Amino acid sequence: MKSRKRYRLMLLMVLLGSYFVFGQQTALFPEYNYNPFIINPAYTGMASGAEATLSHYGYINSVEGSPKSFSLSAHSPVSRGKMGLGAAISRDRIGVTTNTHAFAAYSYKIFFDYKNDRPDWQIYNQNVLSFGLTAGVHQFNDNLLELGIVDDPEFSENINATIPVVGVGFLYNCADFYAGVSAPNILGDKLASRDDLNLSNPVYGYFGYRFFANRFNEIVIKPNMLLKYEDGAPVQIDVNLATSFGNKFEVGAGYRSSSSVNFLAGIYLFRYFRLIYHYNLGLKNTVLGNIHGIVLSYSFGSEYF
Repeated sequence: MKSRKRYRLMLLMVLLGSYFVFGQQTALFPEYNYNPFIINPAYTGMASGAEATLSHYGYINSVEGSPKSFSLSAHSPVSRGKMGLGAAISRDRIGVTTNTHAFAAYSYKIFFDYKNDRPDWQIYNQNVLSFGLTAGVHQFNDNLLELGIVDDPEFSENINATIPVVGVGFLYNCADFYAGVSAPNILGDKLASRDDLNLSNPVYGYFGYRFFANRFNEIVIKPNMLLKYEDGAPVQIDVNLATSFGNKFEVGAGYRSSSSVNFLAGIYLFRYFRLIYHYNLGLKNTVLGNIHGIVLSYSFGSEYF
């Protein structure tokens, strides 16, 4: 009975793994809200200087092979902020399925108003329109032989594929408002190394507002929304609200239309470090449980290359 339960769980992981890889799992609120570079290349170089971010999240359970995600990214303004360069690598694993994505990004900015003395972690006093491009590769590995299923031809060999990826993005940012749209994979699976893949090309749209609660701009209330459109799937909507207190700490919460609630708490350490802890609570019963993780960022200060 125990081995049968494990078999069913691993089979579920395989099916979910294919969905996450080919459907491109949406980043969680703390990831895209505190590192928009991951989903929109137009954000490349928008910070006051070079910035590096490490994120990791997984499910709180003891289930073998439950989903885990890791990403490392870095980007910086160049040419006195008019352009941006960056790169990232991410790795998602669920069951015997692993998806690795590596890409480089470039952005070009048109400034309508610019201040180069803004504090670290703050981009809201730029009035700028940014265009971004990204190019990279997906490496998909489905190690089906690890399951030990010998009487099913669908599990008789491992699946490995390399998929070139090209994406575009746009972002407008001013003092109290921002809006962006991006398509991280405009090619879909057209250049994939296998013909039996079905890689989607989702489109993200997001916008947010910044309310400055006092005249010293120390308390900032930040509502925002993310929409994800994908062929054959309902539009996914995230609605979130975060509050920052003097760039010392912040708290936030949100709701995802796929029936989950997000909570986060963050602290700014030694001026250049920011640590965000987040917890994602599913509103539907699931054997996988809930999600928690961290987003750790380091700002190199207001320096250009």
